[in-house]
Amino acid sequence: MSTAIRVLLADDQALVRGALAALLALESDLEVVAEVGRGDEVVARAREVAADVCLLDIEMPGLDGIAAAAAVRDSLPGVRSLIVTTFGRPGYLRRALEAGASGFVVKDTPARELAEAVRKVHAGLRVVDPSLATESLADGANPLTERERDVLRVAIAGGTVAEIAGQVHLSPGTVRNHLSSAIGKTSTSTRAQAARVAQDRGWL
Repeated sequence: MSTAIRVLLADDQALVRGALAALLALESDLEVVAEVGRGDEVVARAREVAADVCLLDIEMPGLDGIAAAAAVRDSLPGVRSLIVTTFGRPGYLRRALEAGASGFVVKDTPARELAEAVRKVHAGLRVVDPSLATESLADGANPLTERERDVLRVAIAGGTVAEIAGQVHLSPGTVRNHLSSAIGKTSTSTRAQAARVAQDRGWL
């Protein structure tokens, strides 16, 4: 009976999935048992193939990797999640760990280190890219409230206060208050700048 660690790969780019699968296949104790291209397919597929560890990209259709990690934690408590992403933003790291991910590494991590990260996560340890961990501590916690984040996500696409209000189901006055607060917390002068800074720091 195989005792290999059963790995599910979730990334919306087939080339990236293929490259990760090829790298991990070189390790005798790791077995890639499934690949998916959407975050909302992770839980069902992980359950189906009895995955031990899910490697999750952040930006995917359906659900992003952070939401997928939370879904895995809630639905499959024995399965570990490891975020493997191009987007090494400290805010993403903090949100991923809060969502139940056991690790967070960037895609240019050497293959041997990635394999070791999978082993550690499977063993119940936490693995975090050291430079991101330092940045995350320096940046501090995400200062935005959930409502401020909602409003900024819509503000990224432009649109009037009334249009934003319609999408987030708040009054225009409340939206203005949230935007004003978010602008202050990001030390910017416009809602577009506030949204960009929040996105760059991984707060959205």
